[in-house]
Amino acid sequence: MKKGHPIFTIFLFFLGWVFMYADRNILSPVMGDIGAQWDLNKAELGLMSTVFFAAYAAMQIPTGFLADRFGRVKILVAGYILFGVATFFTGLTTTFGMFLLMRALTGLGEGTYYGSQYGISSSITSERYRGLVAALINSGMAFGISLGFIGSTYITYTLEKDWQFTFYLFAIPTIVIAILIAFFVKDKQRDQEKNAPNKETKQSLKVLFTRNHIFVYILIFCSLYGFFGMLTWLPYYLQHSRGLEGSQTGIIASLVPWASIPGAIFFGYISDRIANKKALIVSLSVAGALCQFFIPYTESYSWLLIGLIVYGLIGKLALDPILISYMADITPSSMYSKVYGFFNFSGMLSSIFAPYITGYFADKLGSMEFGFYLSGALLLVGGVLFLFTGKKERSYPVSHPVLK
Repeated sequence: MKKGHPIFTIFLFFLGWVFMYADRNILSPVMGDIGAQWDLNKAELGLMSTVFFAAYAAMQIPTGFLADRFGRVKILVAGYILFGVATFFTGLTTTFGMFLLMRALTGLGEGTYYGSQYGISSSITSERYRGLVAALINSGMAFGISLGFIGSTYITYTLEKDWQFTFYLFAIPTIVIAILIAFFVKDKQRDQEKNAPNKETKQSLKVLFTRNHIFVYILIFCSLYGFFGMLTWLPYYLQHSRGLEGSQTGIIASLVPWASIPGAIFFGYISDRIANKKALIVSLSVAGALCQFFIPYTESYSWLLIGLIVYGLIGKLALDPILISYMADITPSSMYSKVYGFFNFSGMLSSIFAPYITGYFADKLGSMEFGFYLSGALLLVGGVLFLFTGKKERSYPVSHPVLK
């Protein structure tokens, strides 16, 4: 396979998200076991995800600048290798403090991926297919969530292995993916900038903070707050609040990511074919918020499953590709790594707070439902604010991507 081939690049980026999200979600099904081992309360359980996402978020903005200085592929690969190594050492930890340190290092490693990856993929994709390509790459998140939930549940509760075993197992393919990206992915936009350095490379950071950009940053914050709060706590919630067996929680929680695959591809395809994405973005935001209210409200097991499936179809993973495409439309291509760094930083700020705050209120109120309601309210706020975005305008040259 020729280095830099667009289709293979997209496939490798898909795999990159598979193992990123698998790593994040092998933790959720075994939180109870880890808590029992170190005698942790719910707030401390939430802290395990909070330190990861804090480190991950901290890397978003620096990654954009580092990628411009050293190259997107180099920064992405270096971080991904760190992510794999830290995942392996997470399984070796013997104290809660060391566990938190390894999760922080894992977050730093994963933090180089988002801006670099979408910077490269947006540069090789024309406007006509950006939403669809972003959805295809993003579907790796869905596979990864399911792989993490089911793999961790199966290995720990069915095979009766220690919770550490899953971390060892997932670290190996993670490092393999990093090596494949290093060998087969090429950053064509960087080559173009070297050959024509004065065309787009000196854009001011002000172009990343227009009114439209700011409202997107707010919306992604609100969207990811609920998404990561749910991912962190859903298996625990199903087991301890809904009375399901631990071996079942991974499969049921996987309904969200599996449902998101057709939803993301469908809405990504639609977004590529409409001039004004505002109505679609607002509609998905409101519908996602209603699902966040409905899931804890219903007492019916069947309706709970339906709520999870619908949230998967129209929730964060369906909204993401549209927002990624929208950001590419309103941003010069030479600043894609930076804008996606700010974009993901805004979203991941919420993930720092969501796991801990959800656990905190669960301890205080004796119930986890409040966390879902808070998530829904925030998403409604983000959707309403997006109504105030203005008409998209370009004041910079349009790039000529490879994948047309």
